[in-house]
Amino acid sequence: MRWQNPARTAGPSRDCSVNANPNPTQNRTPADSLATKHASQPNGGSVTRMQAPPANPEERRYTGFELWLHRISVLMFVFVCAVVGVLLVILPWRPEWTDNHLLLAFPALRTVVASGFVRGLCSGLGVLDIWIGFWEAVHYQEIKTS
Repeated sequence: MRWQNPARTAGPSRDCSVNANPNPTQNRTPADSLATKHASQPNGGSVTRMQAPPANPEERRYTGFELWLHRISVLMFVFVCAVVGVLLVILPWRPEWTDNHLLLAFPALRTVVASGFVRGLCSGLGVLDIWIGFWEAVHYQEIKTS
């Protein structure tokens, strides 16, 4: 048989919940009305609220320094994608791919890396990387600031 609290079973139901908030809500001003002027503030000033970021990240408007940082980051991303892609396309077919000091100690791994499938897989990833870089460069759009 399960034990039941006698205070819960007898008499009217009571709310026995615990509130961890040290400041209970009592006649508080809603947050939306904080942007209005209040007489209690010095010089009748107003409380300014920060604007929430837009829900859609594409609606973000860059200004000044942020715009240049965004441009440079896109340029660097395209550059890194192109360089890594070209290396992954060319390097697997060079003799340095299998004849290096890292693979000399592991002959079984060296034969796997030297197989045409692994070389083709790496070259395919390189082509994909180049494609991603150029796709980002072509589809780059700046939202005009107003």
